[in-house]
Amino acid sequence: MPIQSTRAMSRRRVLTGGLAAVGATLILPDPSFALSKGVPIQALGFDGAVLVAASKRRLWHLSSSQEAKPSPVERSIAAIASHPETPGTMFAAIDPVGLMRSRDGGSTWADAGAGLPATRVTALTHSALEPDMLYAALAEDGLWRSIDAGESWEFVMDRPYLNGAEREVLTLASVGNPTGMGGIWLYAGTDAGLTRVPDCFCRWQDVTPGDAMDALAAGKTPPSAEPLPEGQSVRHLALSPKASERLYAGLESGLWTSTDAGVNWTRAAAGKIDALAVDPVDPQHLAAVRDGILSVSRDGGMTFEPLNIPQGDQT
Repeated sequence: MPIQSTRAMSRRRVLTGGLAAVGATLILPDPSFALSKGVPIQALGFDGAVLVAASKRRLWHLSSSQEAKPSPVERSIAAIASHPETPGTMFAAIDPVGLMRSRDGGSTWADAGAGLPATRVTALTHSALEPDMLYAALAEDGLWRSIDAGESWEFVMDRPYLNGAEREVLTLASVGNPTGMGGIWLYAGTDAGLTRVPDCFCRWQDVTPGDAMDALAAGKTPPSAEPLPEGQSVRHLALSPKASERLYAGLESGLWTSTDAGVNWTRAAAGKIDALAVDPVDPQHLAAVRDGILSVSRDGGMTFEPLNIPQGDQT
């Protein structure tokens, strides 16, 4: 079978063909790096209450006492996903291509991308309400879903079409609020802003006040909203299942917060955000790579303090 690029493959073939055999690797910009005492941090997540930070060949577990315990990883991790109901189980998007699963807190890893096209995973998240359900966005392809913790995958949605073009999904967040269509929302950040889709996957749509469509149908003025600033990529979204209405977004202009599921936003802190994670138990506790420095906040992003990783292994 000749090797074909992902761009050349139709989505119908994605759904019906065996793309595990496709060997093309899409070259995209490297993920941003943060430095904490010289250790480059590429991705953040939480395993229970423990902050997990990935450097190029290490996975760091940082406790509340700031004790840092590294474990080696064979491949570079670009994104981390976990669910509070399954502590110790983590999924990692691998740079440049691949998806791995660990069931022992990151000590050992196994492949979790069987059936996915051989292209880069640009975003990864768990379903808010189902710990074995994951969503992965693939470069130049679309959204895929696994309902069995990464054992198998199915294509569910094209990439969002915004401002006249299909956009890569740069970050995903499952928001456990009802859509009115018997499911919940999946939010996506792109280089053209924020969008969302119900998990029935009918269509991508803007984030609007809950009764905005009803107001339009009745000929009334929809409720006002303060969206994220235009012209900036939304590269990081995060929330705690304990407060599904409270969303955090990382942009070049800083950390933005919403307390109404993404309708209205305010900037909590300046500084470019290159990675972001929220404690699943405490919605006010978050970690961020901010202006190149790994930092933590205990007040919802209003103030930050640097979090240092011991030197010794600079990988």
